[in-house]
Amino acid sequence: MRDVTSIHVVPTIDQEASGPSYSVTRLCEALGAAGHRAELAVLDTLPTGAQPSFVHAFPYGAGPRRLGRSPRMQSWLRQQARAGAASLIHNHSLWMMPNVYPAAAISGTDCKLIVSPRGTLSDHALARSAVLKKLFWRLVQGPAVARAQAFHATSQAEYLDIRKMGFRQPVAILPNGVDVPEAGSGSSNTTRRLLFLGRLHPIKGLTHLLQAWRSLAAEHGDWELVIAGPDNDGHQAELEQMAAELDLERCRFIGPAYGADKLRAYREADLYVLPTLSENFGMTVAEALAAGTPVITTRNAPWQGLVANDAGWWIDDGVDALIAGLGQAMKTSPGELSSKGERGRRWMMRDFSWDAIAQDMANFYDWVLNGGDKPDYVEVDPGS
Repeated sequence: MRDVTSIHVVPTIDQEASGPSYSVTRLCEALGAAGHRAELAVLDTLPTGAQPSFVHAFPYGAGPRRLGRSPRMQSWLRQQARAGAASLIHNHSLWMMPNVYPAAAISGTDCKLIVSPRGTLSDHALARSAVLKKLFWRLVQGPAVARAQAFHATSQAEYLDIRKMGFRQPVAILPNGVDVPEAGSGSSNTTRRLLFLGRLHPIKGLTHLLQAWRSLAAEHGDWELVIAGPDNDGHQAELEQMAAELDLERCRFIGPAYGADKLRAYREADLYVLPTLSENFGMTVAEALAAGTPVITTRNAPWQGLVANDAGWWIDDGVDALIAGLGQAMKTSPGELSSKGERGRRWMMRDFSWDAIAQDMANFYDWVLNGGDKPDYVEVDPGS
């Protein structure tokens, strides 16, 4: 691998519960550890605590905050590309101005553009604020993405989303990595625990989960449902009202859990559930498995490996499927659930280490810039 300097762009890294906040930052760290210099440009809403030296934060400019307009970021990216300070710019996510600036920055230079949609091209994502997104796509986002030399998808489903939008450029299919903590002692609770942890957002399918719990709670009196995570636009109040109307037993909302508290929440759970309606990757699935907790999630998340690695359940979408799948999982003995969790942990160590992901990404960059043998994980459209 030849030395490559990349600049990564993501609107914000201030939400720990948001996948890109973790995965993009961690990718830059892992690339650096592999000897590949990576810089990260973000808007200036930073998480608390010291930030890595490769993070460059830029202030918001005038205009609606949801657009994330930042003339200083735009100017800096352009200067870096013109000066040859980076071989490529890797844009993560869509629908904000920081995701538009990279295409303009590389214009007239040798710098290449790679785009990672990170879930923003799924049918569910496109349906939210659909009118505004269609206008934004036509005016600025679509032409910017069309300038990409190549794409990165975190799953086969996201690869298909890219192709469905009409893009024919090469696509690297590489999952996010995950940090695997030291093995823990597992749950010591007298009550068995079913955990959801993540953003409380309609796309996560939590209304389905509450409806399913209504049917399951009476039969499984030794289990409780714990819902952890930050509220998203008032969805928690809607869920709590629904739980009250359904008169749910042993159902608790505990708020956000970050850092050591998040790891503790995973380890104290006997089973993790992600009833999602759409997921390009599902970082919380990887985190739960890395903590040694088995997982049940829907086929809307790209985690069919749960079955192949005997680390959980991969079920159909909907309330009835949740009732059936959770019912089976919750009847599983504590010992077998623990074994599934340990198999999941070994799977994460084997296939999702950040060292391996960073090496594959760096090799992809090298191929985009210099050609040569195509990496096996890169899909090239035969009609391109």
